[in-house]
Amino acid sequence: MSSMLKSLSITALLASSLFATPNVDKTVTEFQTKRLNANPQIKLENLSIFIKKELPQKGWYGYVFDIKANLNGQIVEAKDTIFSDGVLVAPELLDIKTGRSFKDMLTPTMTNDYYNDSHLIVGNKNAKNKVVVFSDPLCKFCVEYIPMMLRDVAKSKDIALYYYHFPLLRIHPAADVVTRAMIVAKKQGIKDVEKKIYEADLLDMISTKESNEQVILDTVNKVLQTKITLAQINDAKVKQELEDDMKKADNMMIQGTPTVFVNGIMDRNRQIFEGLVK
Repeated sequence: MSSMLKSLSITALLASSLFATPNVDKTVTEFQTKRLNANPQIKLENLSIFIKKELPQKGWYGYVFDIKANLNGQIVEAKDTIFSDGVLVAPELLDIKTGRSFKDMLTPTMTNDYYNDSHLIVGNKNAKNKVVVFSDPLCKFCVEYIPMMLRDVAKSKDIALYYYHFPLLRIHPAADVVTRAMIVAKKQGIKDVEKKIYEADLLDMISTKESNEQVILDTVNKVLQTKITLAQINDAKVKQELEDDMKKADNMMIQGTPTVFVNGIMDRNRQIFEGLVK
């Protein structure tokens, strides 16, 4: 989400009055529309409800909105979360006893199109349990966790593991080239690309801030024993494939890595997955 749109979701008071109406969806949507249109730098192109879930608190609902807007001449797409009972609206809602945010309840359920054969990296696609991981090859936690996942899934007959690229480009800009090189390598038929990249631990070889594409690519080629070129990683189809993965992550409201889904449900602490591989 852009900083401008994000700031709109946390401004003002934690709760703002709304006119009571039986149609909570309509009321909340109108509130969001007015709030966004109140900013002269934003021209709202489209606003729609992406997720709506009833909360344990009677009469309260959580909403995730898809927002498309023209921000200072640039089209941006973002998601925004709010809570409402039709009378009040709040950008955040916490359980006073546990301190847990009700935003945790607003994770979308993964659809079957995520179980695409081209993303299957370990296991049988007909396995009982399907695990999807979104990862960044220059994320320290991913470098530690992904090799363990690969080993554990390889030992099980009941798990299929699917991998999606989600480079955190703001903090690991070099991951862009690494990821695109991985995509090219897969297209060339190189086996175990993810295993080789993560086990090599690129963090010991290049800076996450490295801006020289050739330096980054040379490192990947050394690890994979390939001769991938800059022209290949800059091919429009390769860039589109990465963009498609990023869009898939956005649709699942992924914010960090590694993020794991088990049988369609986000496994925030990876406890469900770890229970499967015990």
